[in-house]
Amino acid sequence: MKTRHLEVFDALIEAGSVSRAAERLNLTQPAVSIALGKLESDLGFKLFHREKGFFAPTKEALQLSGEVSQGLLAFSRIEQRADEIRTGSTGSISIATNGTLAINFLPEIIVEFQRQNPGIKFDVIMHSSRRIASWISGRQIDIGFIDTPVPVAGLHAKLFKLECVCIMHEDDPLCRKKIITATDLEGRSVVHITGDHMVDRQLDALVSKANVDIRRNVSAYYFAIVRNIVSQGKDIAIVDPINGTANLSDGVTWRAFKPTVFHETAMITSGAQTLSLPGRKFIEHLSERLEEF
Repeated sequence: MKTRHLEVFDALIEAGSVSRAAERLNLTQPAVSIALGKLESDLGFKLFHREKGFFAPTKEALQLSGEVSQGLLAFSRIEQRADEIRTGSTGSISIATNGTLAINFLPEIIVEFQRQNPGIKFDVIMHSSRRIASWISGRQIDIGFIDTPVPVAGLHAKLFKLECVCIMHEDDPLCRKKIITATDLEGRSVVHITGDHMVDRQLDALVSKANVDIRRNVSAYYFAIVRNIVSQGKDIAIVDPINGTANLSDGVTWRAFKPTVFHETAMITSGAQTLSLPGRKFIEHLSERLEEF
């Protein structure tokens, strides 16, 4: 199997069509189709259902996709490490996060760290908690941030219990209060996190206990997107303090919420591999900043 064929397969899984995969890889559609055909021939089974107007992965393709993704990531790490050896740079740190820290936390922390350690390179990837745990377990990534519980055994995990806040537009009448409670949410549209999220489960329990009705008209996958929705002025939300208290000049303000709703995030590393000295120093820096929340 050729690496290029695996790259084509991975792009087809992610993009969902030959045309979009070709655009992503800067190839022609016939070239993508030929590469896919050769890979299927090498493997001895079909990877995609291809009929007029229909294109979808087979069960075999879905079983293979995770291994291909990890394999390509490993090749990338080999190339990166070889480049560091050749150029004499001092090291690199790879981080994978599920989104909570990706937009309004990690960029600032990385820049701070690089001011004191200019030779350190960073690679930041955003994916699901389960995929990140798999990468860390397979030693493909140095540091991961995921929602609890940690889904894979054999990992070192440091838990951070973050006190969530209530966010609203700065013109919202709730701004007149110093602390927001469940009863203050009566009749309001509260943006929630897509899926069965721990923050929403806690909030649902509190409003149920207070006999309060709230409306859930919209959901979003990341807290940062939830904040963008709130910035439009109609909705409110309970989000983690990192995204909730960030000073973004977007018209959003925040208040403490009681009883406290927590968002738990875990910083994970491989239990079978010792991090480099720069990696250990960066974890210390990250931990100090996360403790602020």
